Amino acid sequence: MQHLRSDLITDYDRLADTWWDPRGPLAPLGWIARARAEYVPAAEREGARLLDLACGGGLAGPHLAGKGYRLTGVDLSQLSLAEAGRHGYPDLARADLTQLPFTDGSFDVVTAGQCLEHVPDPYAAVAEACRVLRPGGTLIVDTIADTRLARLVAITLAENLPLPGRPEPGTHDHRLFVNRARLVRTARANGVELRLLGLRPHFREGLAYLAGRRDRVRMVQVKPTGVLFLGVGRKR
Repeated sequence: MQHLRSDLITDYDRLADTWWDPRGPLAPLGWIARARAEYVPAAEREGARLLDLACGGGLAGPHLAGKGYRLTGVDLSQLSLAEAGRHGYPDLARADLTQLPFTDGSFDVVTAGQCLEHVPDPYAAVAEACRVLRPGGTLIVDTIADTRLARLVAITLAENLPLPGRPEPGTHDHRLFVNRARLVRTARANGVELRLLGLRPHFREGLAYLAGRRDRVRMVQVKPTGVLFLGVGRKR
């Protein structure tokens, strides 16, 4: 794959102090983190561990509290990892998602939220996530589909309309958007049968957010998976 950006982590370092800004460029990631956490089951055993890939500033931390896991966050941005450490992540590692520094079957749950669309080989990252997941454990991923509609929504509109919560122009590269069929095949080949479902912002809450009357927006489940989607499955 040619001419992909190599400075994305530098961008996240620069934005590290905005992770918790409810109207900043990373705000929608918090809405999605909350939705992702709803699919994390309560821990089935004492000492259960959850690995949050590309954890960023730890946005999922408050929503995972009380589920019974010890959280481990992985990211390439050291400044973001420091922020995650202040929001419920006792274990942190700076690592490439395709070369995780953990043994096979180390975690009861592995999540990969809004990161596969920034990885040159997202399918290798999914295979690696499956490797470190124990049998019977849960894999949860959410990302952007490789469709023309997703390009329109996530890039043409989201990155260019002057609205609160807008990602910075250049945040996304459509060539990295994820092929859903290939994602499912990759997970299946590595022991996980993924079920896909679509996500979108709650319409009325989204309008209230844009009008300045709300600080966050719920994500709701929908059948279409052609823009933002989540996959969840257990490892056999």
